[in-house]
Amino acid sequence: MPRASKGRTRRLLLWCAATDRSFEPAVQAGRSVLCGKCIHCGARHVLEEDGTPRTRATVEHIVPRHHGGRDDLDNLAIACARCNFGKGHRLDARRWDDPTLQRVIATLQARRRERMRPPLPGLDLPPPPDADASDDE
Repeated sequence: MPRASKGRTRRLLLWCAATDRSFEPAVQAGRSVLCGKCIHCGARHVLEEDGTPRTRATVEHIVPRHHGGRDDLDNLAIACARCNFGKGHRLDARRWDDPTLQRVIATLQARRRERMRPPLPGLDLPPPPDADASDDE
């Protein structure tokens, strides 16, 4: 898969945070930010209002792109770089019908559904992610 551009990553992170109940507006060092939690471990993450991460937040594709996962909001979450890399390293190369892969996907899908909400009001959101768009910006 081609590497995502920084603009695309910021847009996806911002939409994930805007639609994740664990993320709430806050002020840090006089700047408006969004604070929330990793979908895996619950570690705290902070994003600027343009989606720029202040922590090691990454975009987690719950169904890995390797297995056809898309940029639909219900397939995206925010994860620590360590958690995301660990999941990818352990699971992405497994066959689609692997029981461990399926169990992890089901767990993360349930967490994302529990956290899903309409976008936070008052955010200047870019156009929503398009599941059919290419990785190019």
